[in-house]
Amino acid sequence: MFVIEMLVFVVFLAGLTMAPSFGWLLFFLFGVGVALGCDYPTAHLVISESIPSRDRGKLVLAAFAFQAIGALVGTALGFVILTLDPSLDAWRWMYGIVIVPASFVVVARLFVSDSGQWLMSRGRRADAERELRRLFTREPQYPKQVRLAELADAPHRSHHRRGRWSELFDRKNRRATILASVPWFLQDLGTYGIGIFTPTILSHAFGHEISNAHNVSTVIARDLEGAKGAALVDTLLIVGILAAVLMSDRVGRIRLQVLGFIGCAAGLAMVALQSHVEEPARTMLLFGGFMLVNFMTNLGPNAQTYLLAGEVFPTHIRGKGAGFAAAFAKIGAVLTAFAFPVLLAETGTDILLTALVFTSLLGALVTWWFRIETAGVNLEEIGR
Repeated sequence: MFVIEMLVFVVFLAGLTMAPSFGWLLFFLFGVGVALGCDYPTAHLVISESIPSRDRGKLVLAAFAFQAIGALVGTALGFVILTLDPSLDAWRWMYGIVIVPASFVVVARLFVSDSGQWLMSRGRRADAERELRRLFTREPQYPKQVRLAELADAPHRSHHRRGRWSELFDRKNRRATILASVPWFLQDLGTYGIGIFTPTILSHAFGHEISNAHNVSTVIARDLEGAKGAALVDTLLIVGILAAVLMSDRVGRIRLQVLGFIGCAAGLAMVALQSHVEEPARTMLLFGGFMLVNFMTNLGPNAQTYLLAGEVFPTHIRGKGAGFAAAFAKIGAVLTAFAFPVLLAETGTDILLTALVFTSLLGALVTWWFRIETAGVNLEEIGR
């Protein structure tokens, strides 16, 4: 899946850049979305099932950090492309420029070792030992031989059987499913609501929003200004994820996720309060609130929900659990993308931001109530 999903991404990305009509555009965008959705759980498990438990949080989140870096670089590329080619077809370049590096990733993934834990869960001991020898390739070779033992506690063995979807909701795994899914859903409500529409909120708050663009130059000018504002605020995403990389294995996933949710609520409250004060306090609250939200969300829920979803399930249902959690979370992202503009127009920023404050606090409460701390825990011990 790790290879196939990236290959699908490249193929549909190439089709997207050459889409001859709106129908084809939607078709290729859907394919790109499917590929990216596949990568959420798969990429995590490929890393987490192949590294020492003591460094798992650090290394998984170090890889996850490139999402924030990519968001900032993508914004910068969009700005440069619009500057060099201020036309409505500039979006083709924005997608097309990604094809070359994505193709290199497809080739590179052919050389990644498969998960020994997953292979053992299917009873494929010889294949698991072979893949672990590949993983341990070095000069001089050590260890020279790899021998895997069966788990001694038969009641907990997940070997030789495929996990069922119903197991995610049975008495044994229900707590893990709720912890992995619900806080991630609540986090996406705030993250996508704020992230996608940060330029809109900023311009709306200051009264500079161009609601109806009547010509191409106005559209381009609006997008360039939006890119500048979003890039300024989004730099805190990178700082937040770097802090998460450094602290996740030391402080613990649950504490950081709870702290992050509370910090997001505080930042959103600051943004909501800005309309009730005068300058210069208004600008300080607005930008300070956005920056606090971006920092705390990547220190806490944005990073930790991703990390926990791939750790709290036993091996034989880990892929299903991580995939279900990611899919459930993205329901919140999609709802936000469709509903946020309507709610912004109907209720105003104050009511909408206040609602997001409460969803963030609810995320902290659910995280603490259903907590399962996985920092430093061997994945083979999960679910026992």
